[in-house]
Amino acid sequence: MSNKYEKLMEPGYIGNVKTRNRIIKTGAGLMMWHESETTMNKNVLAYYESLARGGVGLLIVESPTVDYPKGARWRERYRLDQDKYVKGMSQLVKIIKKYDCPTFMQMNHDGPWEVKPSIITDPIYKGAPIAASSVTLDAIHDFHKEKPKALTIKEIEDIIDKFASAAVRAKKAGFDGVDINAASSHLGHNFLSPFWNRRNDKYGGSTENRARFVTEMVQEIKRRNGNDFPVSVCINSAEIGEGAGVDSKQCLTVEEARRIAPLLEKAGADLLHIRSHVLGYHIGGYLPDVLCYPERPIDKKYFPKEYDTRHRGVAINADLAAGIKKVLNIPVLTIGKLDPEVGEKMLRQGKVDFIGMNRRLQADPELPNKIAMGMPETIAPCTACENCLGSRRCRINPYLGTPYNTVDKAKTRKKVIVVGGGPGGMESARVAALRGHDVTLYERSSYLGGLTPVAALVKGVEQEDLPAITKYYRNQLASLGVKLELGREVDAQKIQALKPDAVIVAAGGLTQVPEIPGIDNPKVIKSADFYGLAKFFVKYFSPGFLNKVSKIYLPVSFKFWKHIGKKVVIIGGAIQGCELAEFLAFRGKDVTIVDTEKEMGTGMVDVLMAYLFSWFEKKGVKMISGVKQYVKITDQGLTIKDSKGKEQLLEADTIIPALPLLPNNELAKALKGKVKEIYSVGDCTDPQLIADAIGTAFKTVRKI
Repeated sequence: MSNKYEKLMEPGYIGNVKTRNRIIKTGAGLMMWHESETTMNKNVLAYYESLARGGVGLLIVESPTVDYPKGARWRERYRLDQDKYVKGMSQLVKIIKKYDCPTFMQMNHDGPWEVKPSIITDPIYKGAPIAASSVTLDAIHDFHKEKPKALTIKEIEDIIDKFASAAVRAKKAGFDGVDINAASSHLGHNFLSPFWNRRNDKYGGSTENRARFVTEMVQEIKRRNGNDFPVSVCINSAEIGEGAGVDSKQCLTVEEARRIAPLLEKAGADLLHIRSHVLGYHIGGYLPDVLCYPERPIDKKYFPKEYDTRHRGVAINADLAAGIKKVLNIPVLTIGKLDPEVGEKMLRQGKVDFIGMNRRLQADPELPNKIAMGMPETIAPCTACENCLGSRRCRINPYLGTPYNTVDKAKTRKKVIVVGGGPGGMESARVAALRGHDVTLYERSSYLGGLTPVAALVKGVEQEDLPAITKYYRNQLASLGVKLELGREVDAQKIQALKPDAVIVAAGGLTQVPEIPGIDNPKVIKSADFYGLAKFFVKYFSPGFLNKVSKIYLPVSFKFWKHIGKKVVIIGGAIQGCELAEFLAFRGKDVTIVDTEKEMGTGMVDVLMAYLFSWFEKKGVKMISGVKQYVKITDQGLTIKDSKGKEQLLEADTIIPALPLLPNNELAKALKGKVKEIYSVGDCTDPQLIADAIGTAFKTVRKI
C-alpha cells in the first residue's frame, strides 16, 4: 500500500465496531426492490456483494420502510416494519459478512413529503403527509407542497417505537449497527429545524425540545439493543433558505447544528454523518454538484462561510463537518463528491474521521481494494452523470442493476474484432478480453472515445468528466492486452480477410439532417460540420481547454469558418439540443429550442432536466414544443407551424439541427454471411446515451 493514502486505509471505530478503513459506503436509495418482496432478489445481492468484496470500510444499506405506509413514498423499497421481513434482510447481511465487511442499516421516514405528486400514479399512502407542524413550501423543486398533518405526541411516540422496533429487527438480521437519516428534508430534520418545527410542546421550541424526537429515538434503540449496538445519525449542519425565498436565520443555522450535535452524542449516538440542505433543492443536499448545475441557484453571499461551493460540490461540507467535530468526542463522517485524494487530505487535516462515498463506489466497488494495492489508475471513474439517481444503473459500471458482479471466462477462446473506439466499442473490447478472447479494436480516428471528446467540449469537464472515461478504458485495454489499431478504417472485405470468429460492430451512429426547405441555407450549421471541426481540435487540445476558449472564440465550420450569431434557433429538444442550448446560453446567445415532440429533455436525468429548465427560464431561453411543421428556412430564420397550427417566424442568425443520431447498420449488413458471429452495439443499433452503449455492450459480449 502506498503511503499516499495511509490515513484513508487505516481502520477506525464506530462504537465498538471496527471498520476496515476510513471509507464508508453511505446509504442511498437505488430502489432495487419492491414492497411486496420478503426475500432478497439477485440484483440486490449482486450489488451489495460487489461492495463488500471491494474492500469498503463499512457498508450502510439503504433505508427500508420502517413505518408503512405513512413513512414511504416509493414502492421500490424493501420493508422492515414487520418481523416477516427479517429473514430476507438476513440474506443480504450474510452475503456482506461473507467478506468480513461490517454493515449498518439506514432508517428514515419520508413523513412531510408529498404523498400524491404527479410522478406517482398509485400513492402508497392515501392520507395527508405527516410532520412536526403543518408547514408547506411551495418551491418549484421541493417535495413539500401538500399541507401536512401535525403529529400528536402519541403519534410521535409511536414512530419512535417503530424506529426502535426496526433497529431490533436489523440486529436480528445480523447488522452491526443502524444509521438514522435525520438529514435532507426527512421527518427527523423536520423536527430539528425551526423553520419546519413550529410546535409549542415538549417536541418544539427550544433546541433541546426540537432535538427530542431524534434523541429519544437514539435512546430507545440503545435501550432495546444495548449500548454496544452502534447508532449513527445523519444530520444537516446548515439549512439555507434563500433558494426558496426564506431567510436562513429562520432555518437550521450552523450555530444551531453545533448545539444539536452534542445532544445527540449525549443520547448515545456513536457517529454523526454531516450533510447540508438548501430549501427547495432537496437533491442538492446529498448530491452537491447537482446543486451547482448549471450554476449556483442563489448568490454565494447567502451561503455560510463554511459552505464551500467553489469546486462544483467537491468537499462542500468539509468545513461544516470540521466545526461540528470540534464540539464532539465521537467520530464524524461527511460527504460531498469526495474522491480518495480529497478524502486523504481531509483526514490528514483532522476535519473528519471517516469519508462518505456513494457514487464513486457504485461506479467501481473495487475502489478501496485498488487504493490499498496502489493501483488508483485502474479505478473506474464516476463522472457525476446522475444516472444512478433512482434508475438502478450506472454509466460506467454495467453490473449495477443486474444479477452479475463478475465476468466469467469463455469456454472457447475466439479471435474477436471490435470496430469502433467509442464507449460501446471500448466496453466490448474490455469484456471480450476479460472473457479470455484475442481482441483487436479498429478505430478510424487517431484517438479513442468516439464522440465523448466532442460532448466534453460542449459540457466542459467540471460537472461531468467525460475524458476520464476514455482514460480509464485506455488503461483497461492496455492491461488486458487488447490490440489497438487507431487511424485504421476497415470495411467488410478487410474484416473478412482477417478471418475473425466474431465481429462486434460499434461504429457509432449517423448524423441526422431534417428535411426542411432551405436546410442548405448558409446560416444553418449542420451537426456534421460541428463534429468535424470539434474532432479536428480535440486531436491537439483537451476538451476542457476548448470549452474555456469557446467562451471567447467560437468557430463552428471549416467550410466558411462560420461563427455562431447572436440569435440561435436549435432544432431538437432532446438531451443533445438542451445541452447545446446550455452551452450557448452561457456564452451570451439568445437561444430558442424547437421540437415536434410535446415534451423536451428526452434522455436527461429528471432532476438535471428540472434544474436546467428553471435556469433556461432565468436566462430567457425559449422552448417551443409540439411543433406541427418546420415550414422553411430563409435568410430571416426558421418558419414553423406551432402546436395550434399558427405559422410564425423565429428570427435567427444561426440555425443548428441538434437531433439524436440515426442507426448505422451498413457494416453489419455487409458482414452478414461472411463471418461466423456478428454483433452490433451502441449507436449502430439504437443511438441513446453513453450508459446505454456501455450497458448493451456488456450484456452482448457476455454471450461471446
